[in-house]
Amino acid sequence: MEEFFTWIGRTLGEVIRFAVDLLTGFFANIGNAARGFLDGLSGALGISPSLISLVVLVLGLWLLWKGFRALMRRAIIATLIWWLLGLMVLSWLIY
Repeated sequence: MEEFFTWIGRTLGEVIRFAVDLLTGFFANIGNAARGFLDGLSGALGISPSLISLVVLVLGLWLLWKGFRALMRRAIIATLIWWLLGLMVLSWLIY
């Protein structure tokens, strides 16, 4: 009877260790994939891969999106203002 519980404990320990190793490898690879994506994106745009540059990039794209949404509402003046602001922010970043 004691051997049975030893076997169950050992099997459960191996399953837990396998799950932990699997998750550790998975999250390590996600970090490498995200780093590679950001390096590729910043390299293609010619910007530094710093956090501030990426935040400014997102801000510029958000302003362009606001302009697109204004265009869908047929607000031409608002569209031009949002697009001008978005292009100004992106031109500061990408030169």
